[in-house]
Amino acid sequence: MFLRLLLVLSVCTRPGTGLPPRHMDTVVKIMEALESSNPNLTIPELARALGACSTPGCRAVLGEPPHVPPAPPALSHEQWVLLTQLLHRDAAVLAPDGSTVALGPLLAGIEVGQKRVSGWPFPTFEPPIDPLYAVTITEALGTSFLLARGGDGATLGPGGCWDDVDDPQNYTLLGPPSPIPDAVANGAMDGVLLGAQMAQAPIPLTDLLRGYYGMGNTTEKGRPRSSYRRRDFGVLMGPEKLEQEVEVMLRVLRVLPPTRELLEDVGPEELVAIAHRAARDFTQLYVECPPIVPRCMWGARPYRGTPKALTLPLESVFIHHTFIPSAPCHSFRSCSRAMRSMQRFHQDARGWDDIGYSFVVGSDGYLYQGRGWHWVGAHTKGYNSKGYGVGYVGDFSSTLPDPDTIALVRDQLLPCAVRTGRLHHNYTLRGHRQMGHTDCPGNSLFREIGTWSGFK
Repeated sequence: MFLRLLLVLSVCTRPGTGLPPRHMDTVVKIMEALESSNPNLTIPELARALGACSTPGCRAVLGEPPHVPPAPPALSHEQWVLLTQLLHRDAAVLAPDGSTVALGPLLAGIEVGQKRVSGWPFPTFEPPIDPLYAVTITEALGTSFLLARGGDGATLGPGGCWDDVDDPQNYTLLGPPSPIPDAVANGAMDGVLLGAQMAQAPIPLTDLLRGYYGMGNTTEKGRPRSSYRRRDFGVLMGPEKLEQEVEVMLRVLRVLPPTRELLEDVGPEELVAIAHRAARDFTQLYVECPPIVPRCMWGARPYRGTPKALTLPLESVFIHHTFIPSAPCHSFRSCSRAMRSMQRFHQDARGWDDIGYSFVVGSDGYLYQGRGWHWVGAHTKGYNSKGYGVGYVGDFSSTLPDPDTIALVRDQLLPCAVRTGRLHHNYTLRGHRQMGHTDCPGNSLFREIGTWSGFK
């Protein structure tokens, strides 16, 4: 099962198939056509019929899958082929906010919400498990760390990149595969959040997806709710709750015939330790650390020359504003466009090897990888090897980034860098103007960072 998961995520389809793009919006439009033509068929049930709920725990909670129906006349052949491919357990799509989402855990969570509303009798287990967490995250998380208990193999991540964000067909992982790459983690968190919402206030599936992913209503700041998934998942399911649910899920897997042998030599204390590590590591990576858009997703040019490695942990962080672009970017597309523009300017006009910043902060809820964690940047002359350069997109001479965008660095990036050993625990935070003759990062932003921990 896990080998199939990794292959599906590594190569979503073959080039030149002529299939529609693997955008969330494309999938929702196909779902809409399917629902209108066959009201008795629910998309989550179709997903289970196609293998989206193929694991022992998921089958135990939701039951054996229904039979695959024939291709509906409302869909073209290409639409039906794409839908059947994407409703397999771990196939992924590109969401409007630039994140990649596995549909299997997403739709399994929504189905639990639908069944709760209808009063469907979930099976009982000893110890009791929450069906919503079981089909989205806890079985996958517990199994991943169970398989890695010998110290071999990755347990979480990596992220990946699409071949073309305008016509996404192939999604390639950026590192050693695990049973829970970023796309599955995103789908699981979204499945928890939307399953909980569906149970409280049921609405048509396509309306639910359009609203959450920003294809319809968005928040007052213009950000889709999906860009808040880490924050909202953390509020709904803290690390203690997650650890508890992983532990009881492992106890249930111990008695299910398909997984009994996998846990037969795992004692009670080791099982508790596995659940603790799984919840801790997942929370640190996907809740406490911010999402970072990799270079290949925003369309970076290659680095010119040979990058120079940083010696970690670093002792400093330098805050900048980009000044140009002068307006904050509020979407994946506009932030990606700003990144490409800055990289062209830094390479072509300034003659630098690459975009100068280590990371760039959009007002869309995401950080964008510049030089990244490991390579010397070109952001603060004389200090590039001593600290990370973090640039906010916009001119913040007289205004501030919105509070969520400020918190993305102050409350997430900096603590995450310390926890992961990339930044010294007693780091120094400074504005660019303190290190050279410049007004950067603007008067308003400079006053703001003066209130942050580590500022000197």
